[in-house]
Amino acid sequence: MPEFLSLVSPEAALSLLFSHLHLDLRDEDTKTEQALGKVTAEDILSPQDLPEFRRSTVDGYSLIARDSHGASESLPAYLKLAGEVLMGNAPEFDLSSKECALIHTGGMLPESANAVVMLEDTQVLDAGEIEIFRSVASGENVIEIGEDVPEGGIVISKGTRLRPAEIGGLLALGITKIRTISSPKIGIISSGDEVIPPDQNPKPGEVRDINSYTLGALINELGAEVIHYGIIPDDRDDLREILRIGLQECDHIIVTAGSSASSRDLTADVMNELGDPGVLVHGVSIKPGKPTIFALAGEKVMIGLPGNPVSALVIAYILVKPIIQVYLGLKNRMTPASIPAKLIMNVPSQAGREDWIPVRLIEGEKGVFQAEPIFGRSNLIFLLAKADGLVKIPSSTTGLEAGVEVSVRLF
Repeated sequence: MPEFLSLVSPEAALSLLFSHLHLDLRDEDTKTEQALGKVTAEDILSPQDLPEFRRSTVDGYSLIARDSHGASESLPAYLKLAGEVLMGNAPEFDLSSKECALIHTGGMLPESANAVVMLEDTQVLDAGEIEIFRSVASGENVIEIGEDVPEGGIVISKGTRLRPAEIGGLLALGITKIRTISSPKIGIISSGDEVIPPDQNPKPGEVRDINSYTLGALINELGAEVIHYGIIPDDRDDLREILRIGLQECDHIIVTAGSSASSRDLTADVMNELGDPGVLVHGVSIKPGKPTIFALAGEKVMIGLPGNPVSALVIAYILVKPIIQVYLGLKNRMTPASIPAKLIMNVPSQAGREDWIPVRLIEGEKGVFQAEPIFGRSNLIFLLAKADGLVKIPSSTTGLEAGVEVSVRLF
């Protein structure tokens, strides 16, 4: 059996691939209300101050702050009620010294008012007089003009994935259309004479195709578009033809199985035939997922993943996800979500190889999480289904001891 080419670290594999990429990302107009999960293609500037007028943050009475100074339950201040600020309207009056106005949350302050005392700190007296039991400072319970967003300021930076909060903020500014990065198209090919569709009953020696769907689900979750090319046999001509079609239709292609170093596994050889620079990486010093392939045909990325479901999905989280995030134009693509936890048992490893161990999170005392390793073979998909994330064992160590604090990369 032929050996892998020189193994490289996961970081070096990504760096080598990224050094060859010179992407011109596509962008498109998108309605703001339909932009959830999209990535901004440019900085978005505010066309106005937000808010455009001084607003109350509470129900209460707007007033001139100095008129409340010294007020307390034992020595209240007394102010004349000048009127009520109606919601959706500018006040038709202003305040003089020793006057106040009833105002509701979000209401516009009269011009001379500079604070609001909460309703529960007041009492209505006869003859239109309000008793104030608490002193307020200038600006208290008030949102100033432009305090949320100043006119011309950047409200959302280029390369930001839009969440519900950003959607609401944009619509609050009247921004109903934005430029977003077009969703990249990722093709998935399953290879192997033993692989059959999930809806068929396997005969002895056959296995259902899992990888196409786990990888497809991850890609969809990231915001990219998946194109499934089905299952092909272990045949050089068939693989070459489907890869050619995929490279024409997609931004990059993922081939599962066919990446280990054996005479039947032709993925790397075929990828080398499809354009320069060809195979950049064949073999990564990582477990699981050692036989991973990175190749390029021009600007089109080709990735070969192991056939074992756990290996394929772990490599997808560690190595494929950052590549797709580049195609999405994400600014913070290299900062995956993680949580600190204490390892509850010893985990051995082999020096010189980066290991990623599935773990289950258990909430311990004082809210400190514990990480319980889940051991099993790389063809057991429910190994990952039971896990909350992955723990990295650096290549410089021979394992981690129980009790050490680890960072759990969440799925």
